[in-house]
Amino acid sequence: MANKIQMLFLCTGNSCRSQMAEGLCRHFQGDVIEPYSAGIENHGLNLLAVKVMREIGIDISTQHSKTVDDLGIKEFDYVVTVCGHAHETCPFFPAKTKVIHRGFDDPPKLAAGAANEEEALSHYRRVRDEIKDCILNLPVELKKLS
Repeated sequence: MANKIQMLFLCTGNSCRSQMAEGLCRHFQGDVIEPYSAGIENHGLNLLAVKVMREIGIDISTQHSKTVDDLGIKEFDYVVTVCGHAHETCPFFPAKTKVIHRGFDDPPKLAAGAANEEEALSHYRRVRDEIKDCILNLPVELKKLS
């Protein structure tokens, strides 16, 4: 499809939530949306995020952490902020770009006190599944906005 919706998922460090959103969107909505992800900062790709995505058959291991500036001059139809900090500090985008906020808990922060990796992964899985639900509902949400 030549005229895919250009969508950026934006979070603070582009390590986890925005990376999962990009992978989920490419997998479930890739026929109509061209997804990208970036952060206000670059924190590197979170390996536990890669692991929980792989559990549902989506490989994000080749994605890499980047900032909005790393994307160069790119026009987006939508920017979806997936954390409060990114929403509050969202860079300026041209007027035609619609900014949408869909906040999700931060898995690394939730998992910080986990007793073991399995307990930590449970936080990542929950947030992954919440983002998946959001991605699956995107076409309906976008129709409401247009």
